[in-house]
Amino acid sequence: MKTFNAEEVAKHTSPDSCWVVLYGHVYDVTDFLSSHPGGSKPEAKLGKIDPQTLANPAKPAAKEEKKDEVDPPLESLLNLDEIEELATKKMSRRAWAYYYSSADDTWSKSNNNLVYRNIILRPRVFVDCTACDSSTALIGTKVGLPLFVAPAAMARLGHPDGEQGIARAASKFGALQIISNNASMTPEQIVSDAKPGQMFGWQLYVQNDRAKSEAMLVRINKMADKFKLICLTLDAPVPGKRELDEKSSFINAAPVAAATKTGDESSRPGGGGVGQQLFWGTAADLTWKATLPWLAKHTDLPIVLKGIQTHEDAYLAAQYAPQVKAIILSNHGGRALDTAPPAIHTLLEIRKYCPEVLNKIEVWVDGGIKRGTDIVKALCLGAKAVGIGRAALFGLGAGGQAGVERVFEILKAEMETCMKLLGAKDISALGPQHINARMVERDIYDGAAGLDKMGLWTKSKL
Repeated sequence: MKTFNAEEVAKHTSPDSCWVVLYGHVYDVTDFLSSHPGGSKPEAKLGKIDPQTLANPAKPAAKEEKKDEVDPPLESLLNLDEIEELATKKMSRRAWAYYYSSADDTWSKSNNNLVYRNIILRPRVFVDCTACDSSTALIGTKVGLPLFVAPAAMARLGHPDGEQGIARAASKFGALQIISNNASMTPEQIVSDAKPGQMFGWQLYVQNDRAKSEAMLVRINKMADKFKLICLTLDAPVPGKRELDEKSSFINAAPVAAATKTGDESSRPGGGGVGQQLFWGTAADLTWKATLPWLAKHTDLPIVLKGIQTHEDAYLAAQYAPQVKAIILSNHGGRALDTAPPAIHTLLEIRKYCPEVLNKIEVWVDGGIKRGTDIVKALCLGAKAVGIGRAALFGLGAGGQAGVERVFEILKAEMETCMKLLGAKDISALGPQHINARMVERDIYDGAAGLDKMGLWTKSKL
């Protein structure tokens, strides 16, 4: 295999000839720039990079020390914090910064998890809990778990297995995977060896150039046997200020922009971290009145709206059933607007102001999931499914596909243990009687419902 020096690679940064360096290997991604951000096939590998020709080569002593380290067996990792700790040691600084970072003072990211600690479980006894069925159905498709992989970009930053590794892991548990609009592999690559019945969703960031989004929808529509939904993301019309990620742009690394920029695109701004680069070209002009009708013209797939953060918007979303089949209550993992509410707050708002929404469309949540008990608490409050984003990426970083499988193993076992101890034989048996959420209820929005004061919108019974 040929070895290149950094000067040779640096000559190939144009749309006509674009090379990138990943994990010490040099790839020619010229042919992929116009079809998908960041994707590269194994046959595009040209050779290896000579690390001594880079501006800041790793110190030999540090490399030898790394080689001497032995990773603990994945089965010895008993919770998601231990998986994240191992992934942090193994991933590049830039990959870790992108995955870990959140907006401003990181309050929303932290509170996403802390809010679950303030919900108390209420176990029932003298219930036969020998068996426990954790399967369910999402928008009419049976899945093995009420746990799905939320869209998370650039998985190959953390491990070469990338999104396909996540897909293979999810298939072993019958779990839904929503693939990021900014995935590091093409959708065709990711689902290429999917098992029959495996469920995928495609995340859509609508582009300023609508033709690009429409072209992608054409590709996804052709794979409707695998893709069962379009996840329209609404909680980040512009990128948040992720300071840790922005700092990483000063670390010597292969530029992400080169791998994501298409040939007919204007120059992207320098710096700003991975997140700023990936958001380039994303439309900020989406509206209820224009966007959903536009989407209906370009796909018949069910729509899931991601990023609902108030009961008013949940109520409006329900008006668009059956085109809109579900909503995901989310603050973008705390990566967009800091001090935005955790999903549990929005779920409690819905229960207080417009509980009929829960019967009209499915309500999913994401953000802050660290334990199986967190999943169960959300289900008890009426969520139909619970998403994980960083957990899947850190699973990849810790051990590739096997690391993601370990994440699923841990959460599934914790969830089923919790259900048995509560006295719930299956998902349908879970309800608000199993929890005490008073400590959280005192902090949710307590103003006017506002459901009949929405301008063009008229209040109606769902």
